[in-house]
Amino acid sequence: MPDLDPVLLTVRALKGLENATGKIFSSVLLLRKLTSKTASNGNSFLSVELGDRTGSFGSTLFNDHPHFEIVKALTEGAAIRVEGKIDYYQGRFSPKLTKLTVLTELELAVPGVLESLVEVPPEDPTALWTEFQTFIESIKHPELQATVRMVFEEIGETFRTSPAAVSMHHAYRHGLLEHTTHMARAAKALLPLYSEVEPDLAMAGILLHDTGKTIEYEGVMATRRSRRGLLQGHVVLGYQLVRKAGLKARLDQNRLERLEHIILSHQGEPEWGAAVYAATPEAVFVSMVDNLDAKMGMVQRALRQAGETEEFSERLPGLSSQLLLRKIEEK
Repeated sequence: MPDLDPVLLTVRALKGLENATGKIFSSVLLLRKLTSKTASNGNSFLSVELGDRTGSFGSTLFNDHPHFEIVKALTEGAAIRVEGKIDYYQGRFSPKLTKLTVLTELELAVPGVLESLVEVPPEDPTALWTEFQTFIESIKHPELQATVRMVFEEIGETFRTSPAAVSMHHAYRHGLLEHTTHMARAAKALLPLYSEVEPDLAMAGILLHDTGKTIEYEGVMATRRSRRGLLQGHVVLGYQLVRKAGLKARLDQNRLERLEHIILSHQGEPEWGAAVYAATPEAVFVSMVDNLDAKMGMVQRALRQAGETEEFSERLPGLSSQLLLRKIEEK
């Protein structure tokens, strides 16, 4: 069985190197995103995103690159041995890639290779799923709890492994489970402050709000939107799952309508994908908790992936800003 070079550097290690411009490196990375574009002069080029479990970066391959056609023919999710020189573009880590070689099945089978490529939450997914069950059990209303259970009986295994997004937040294996569990924890702490919010309905809405993402996204090594995801989106897909389960569980019309409204409005704004604005206490609550954990998920991931010498992250689109990475220094 082949042995991969022991000095292969992770993305975090690469970004943490000091005075690194021009340094030669080797890494094994996933092709997370591949986009073919045309420059203003008419020449084609490839915009690629490469990464491992510690982080990712973007780079550009022009059509005169010796491996242009090889990379152009790849599918997202391919594992690649990458050699290049460290460089920066407009302050962003953007190395110049000199050689790209697709890993063979034997190389992928080397112990630890796949584990080094696929990003997962810092918490154990099995423990997260066990905790998730306790939140379902905390719903006292029988038909409401039955509705939630029916949805997860249909999508449970997929829900446990799905990402919560393609790139914005919790965009990795088990990310959807992590995001939803974190929201449930936050809701448990916050609900006593807001007596106007019906606890069972809010908790059901939180557990179910993103279930449509189990249909919207597909792919094991790299996440992409499915046909139904592109045509309908996770808000509509989640509404369909919840309505079917609610009718089967004989949930009363008033609660079913309010639960459906939570799913349809949880994205907050129409430009973010919401079908309607939140118009019940529970829907407002769920939407705000969702926004909180999505943004804090971006913060947590940026801090996990930060190199030791980095002061600020790259610009995070979901925050419209860079993030200060240094901890508070005690005097």
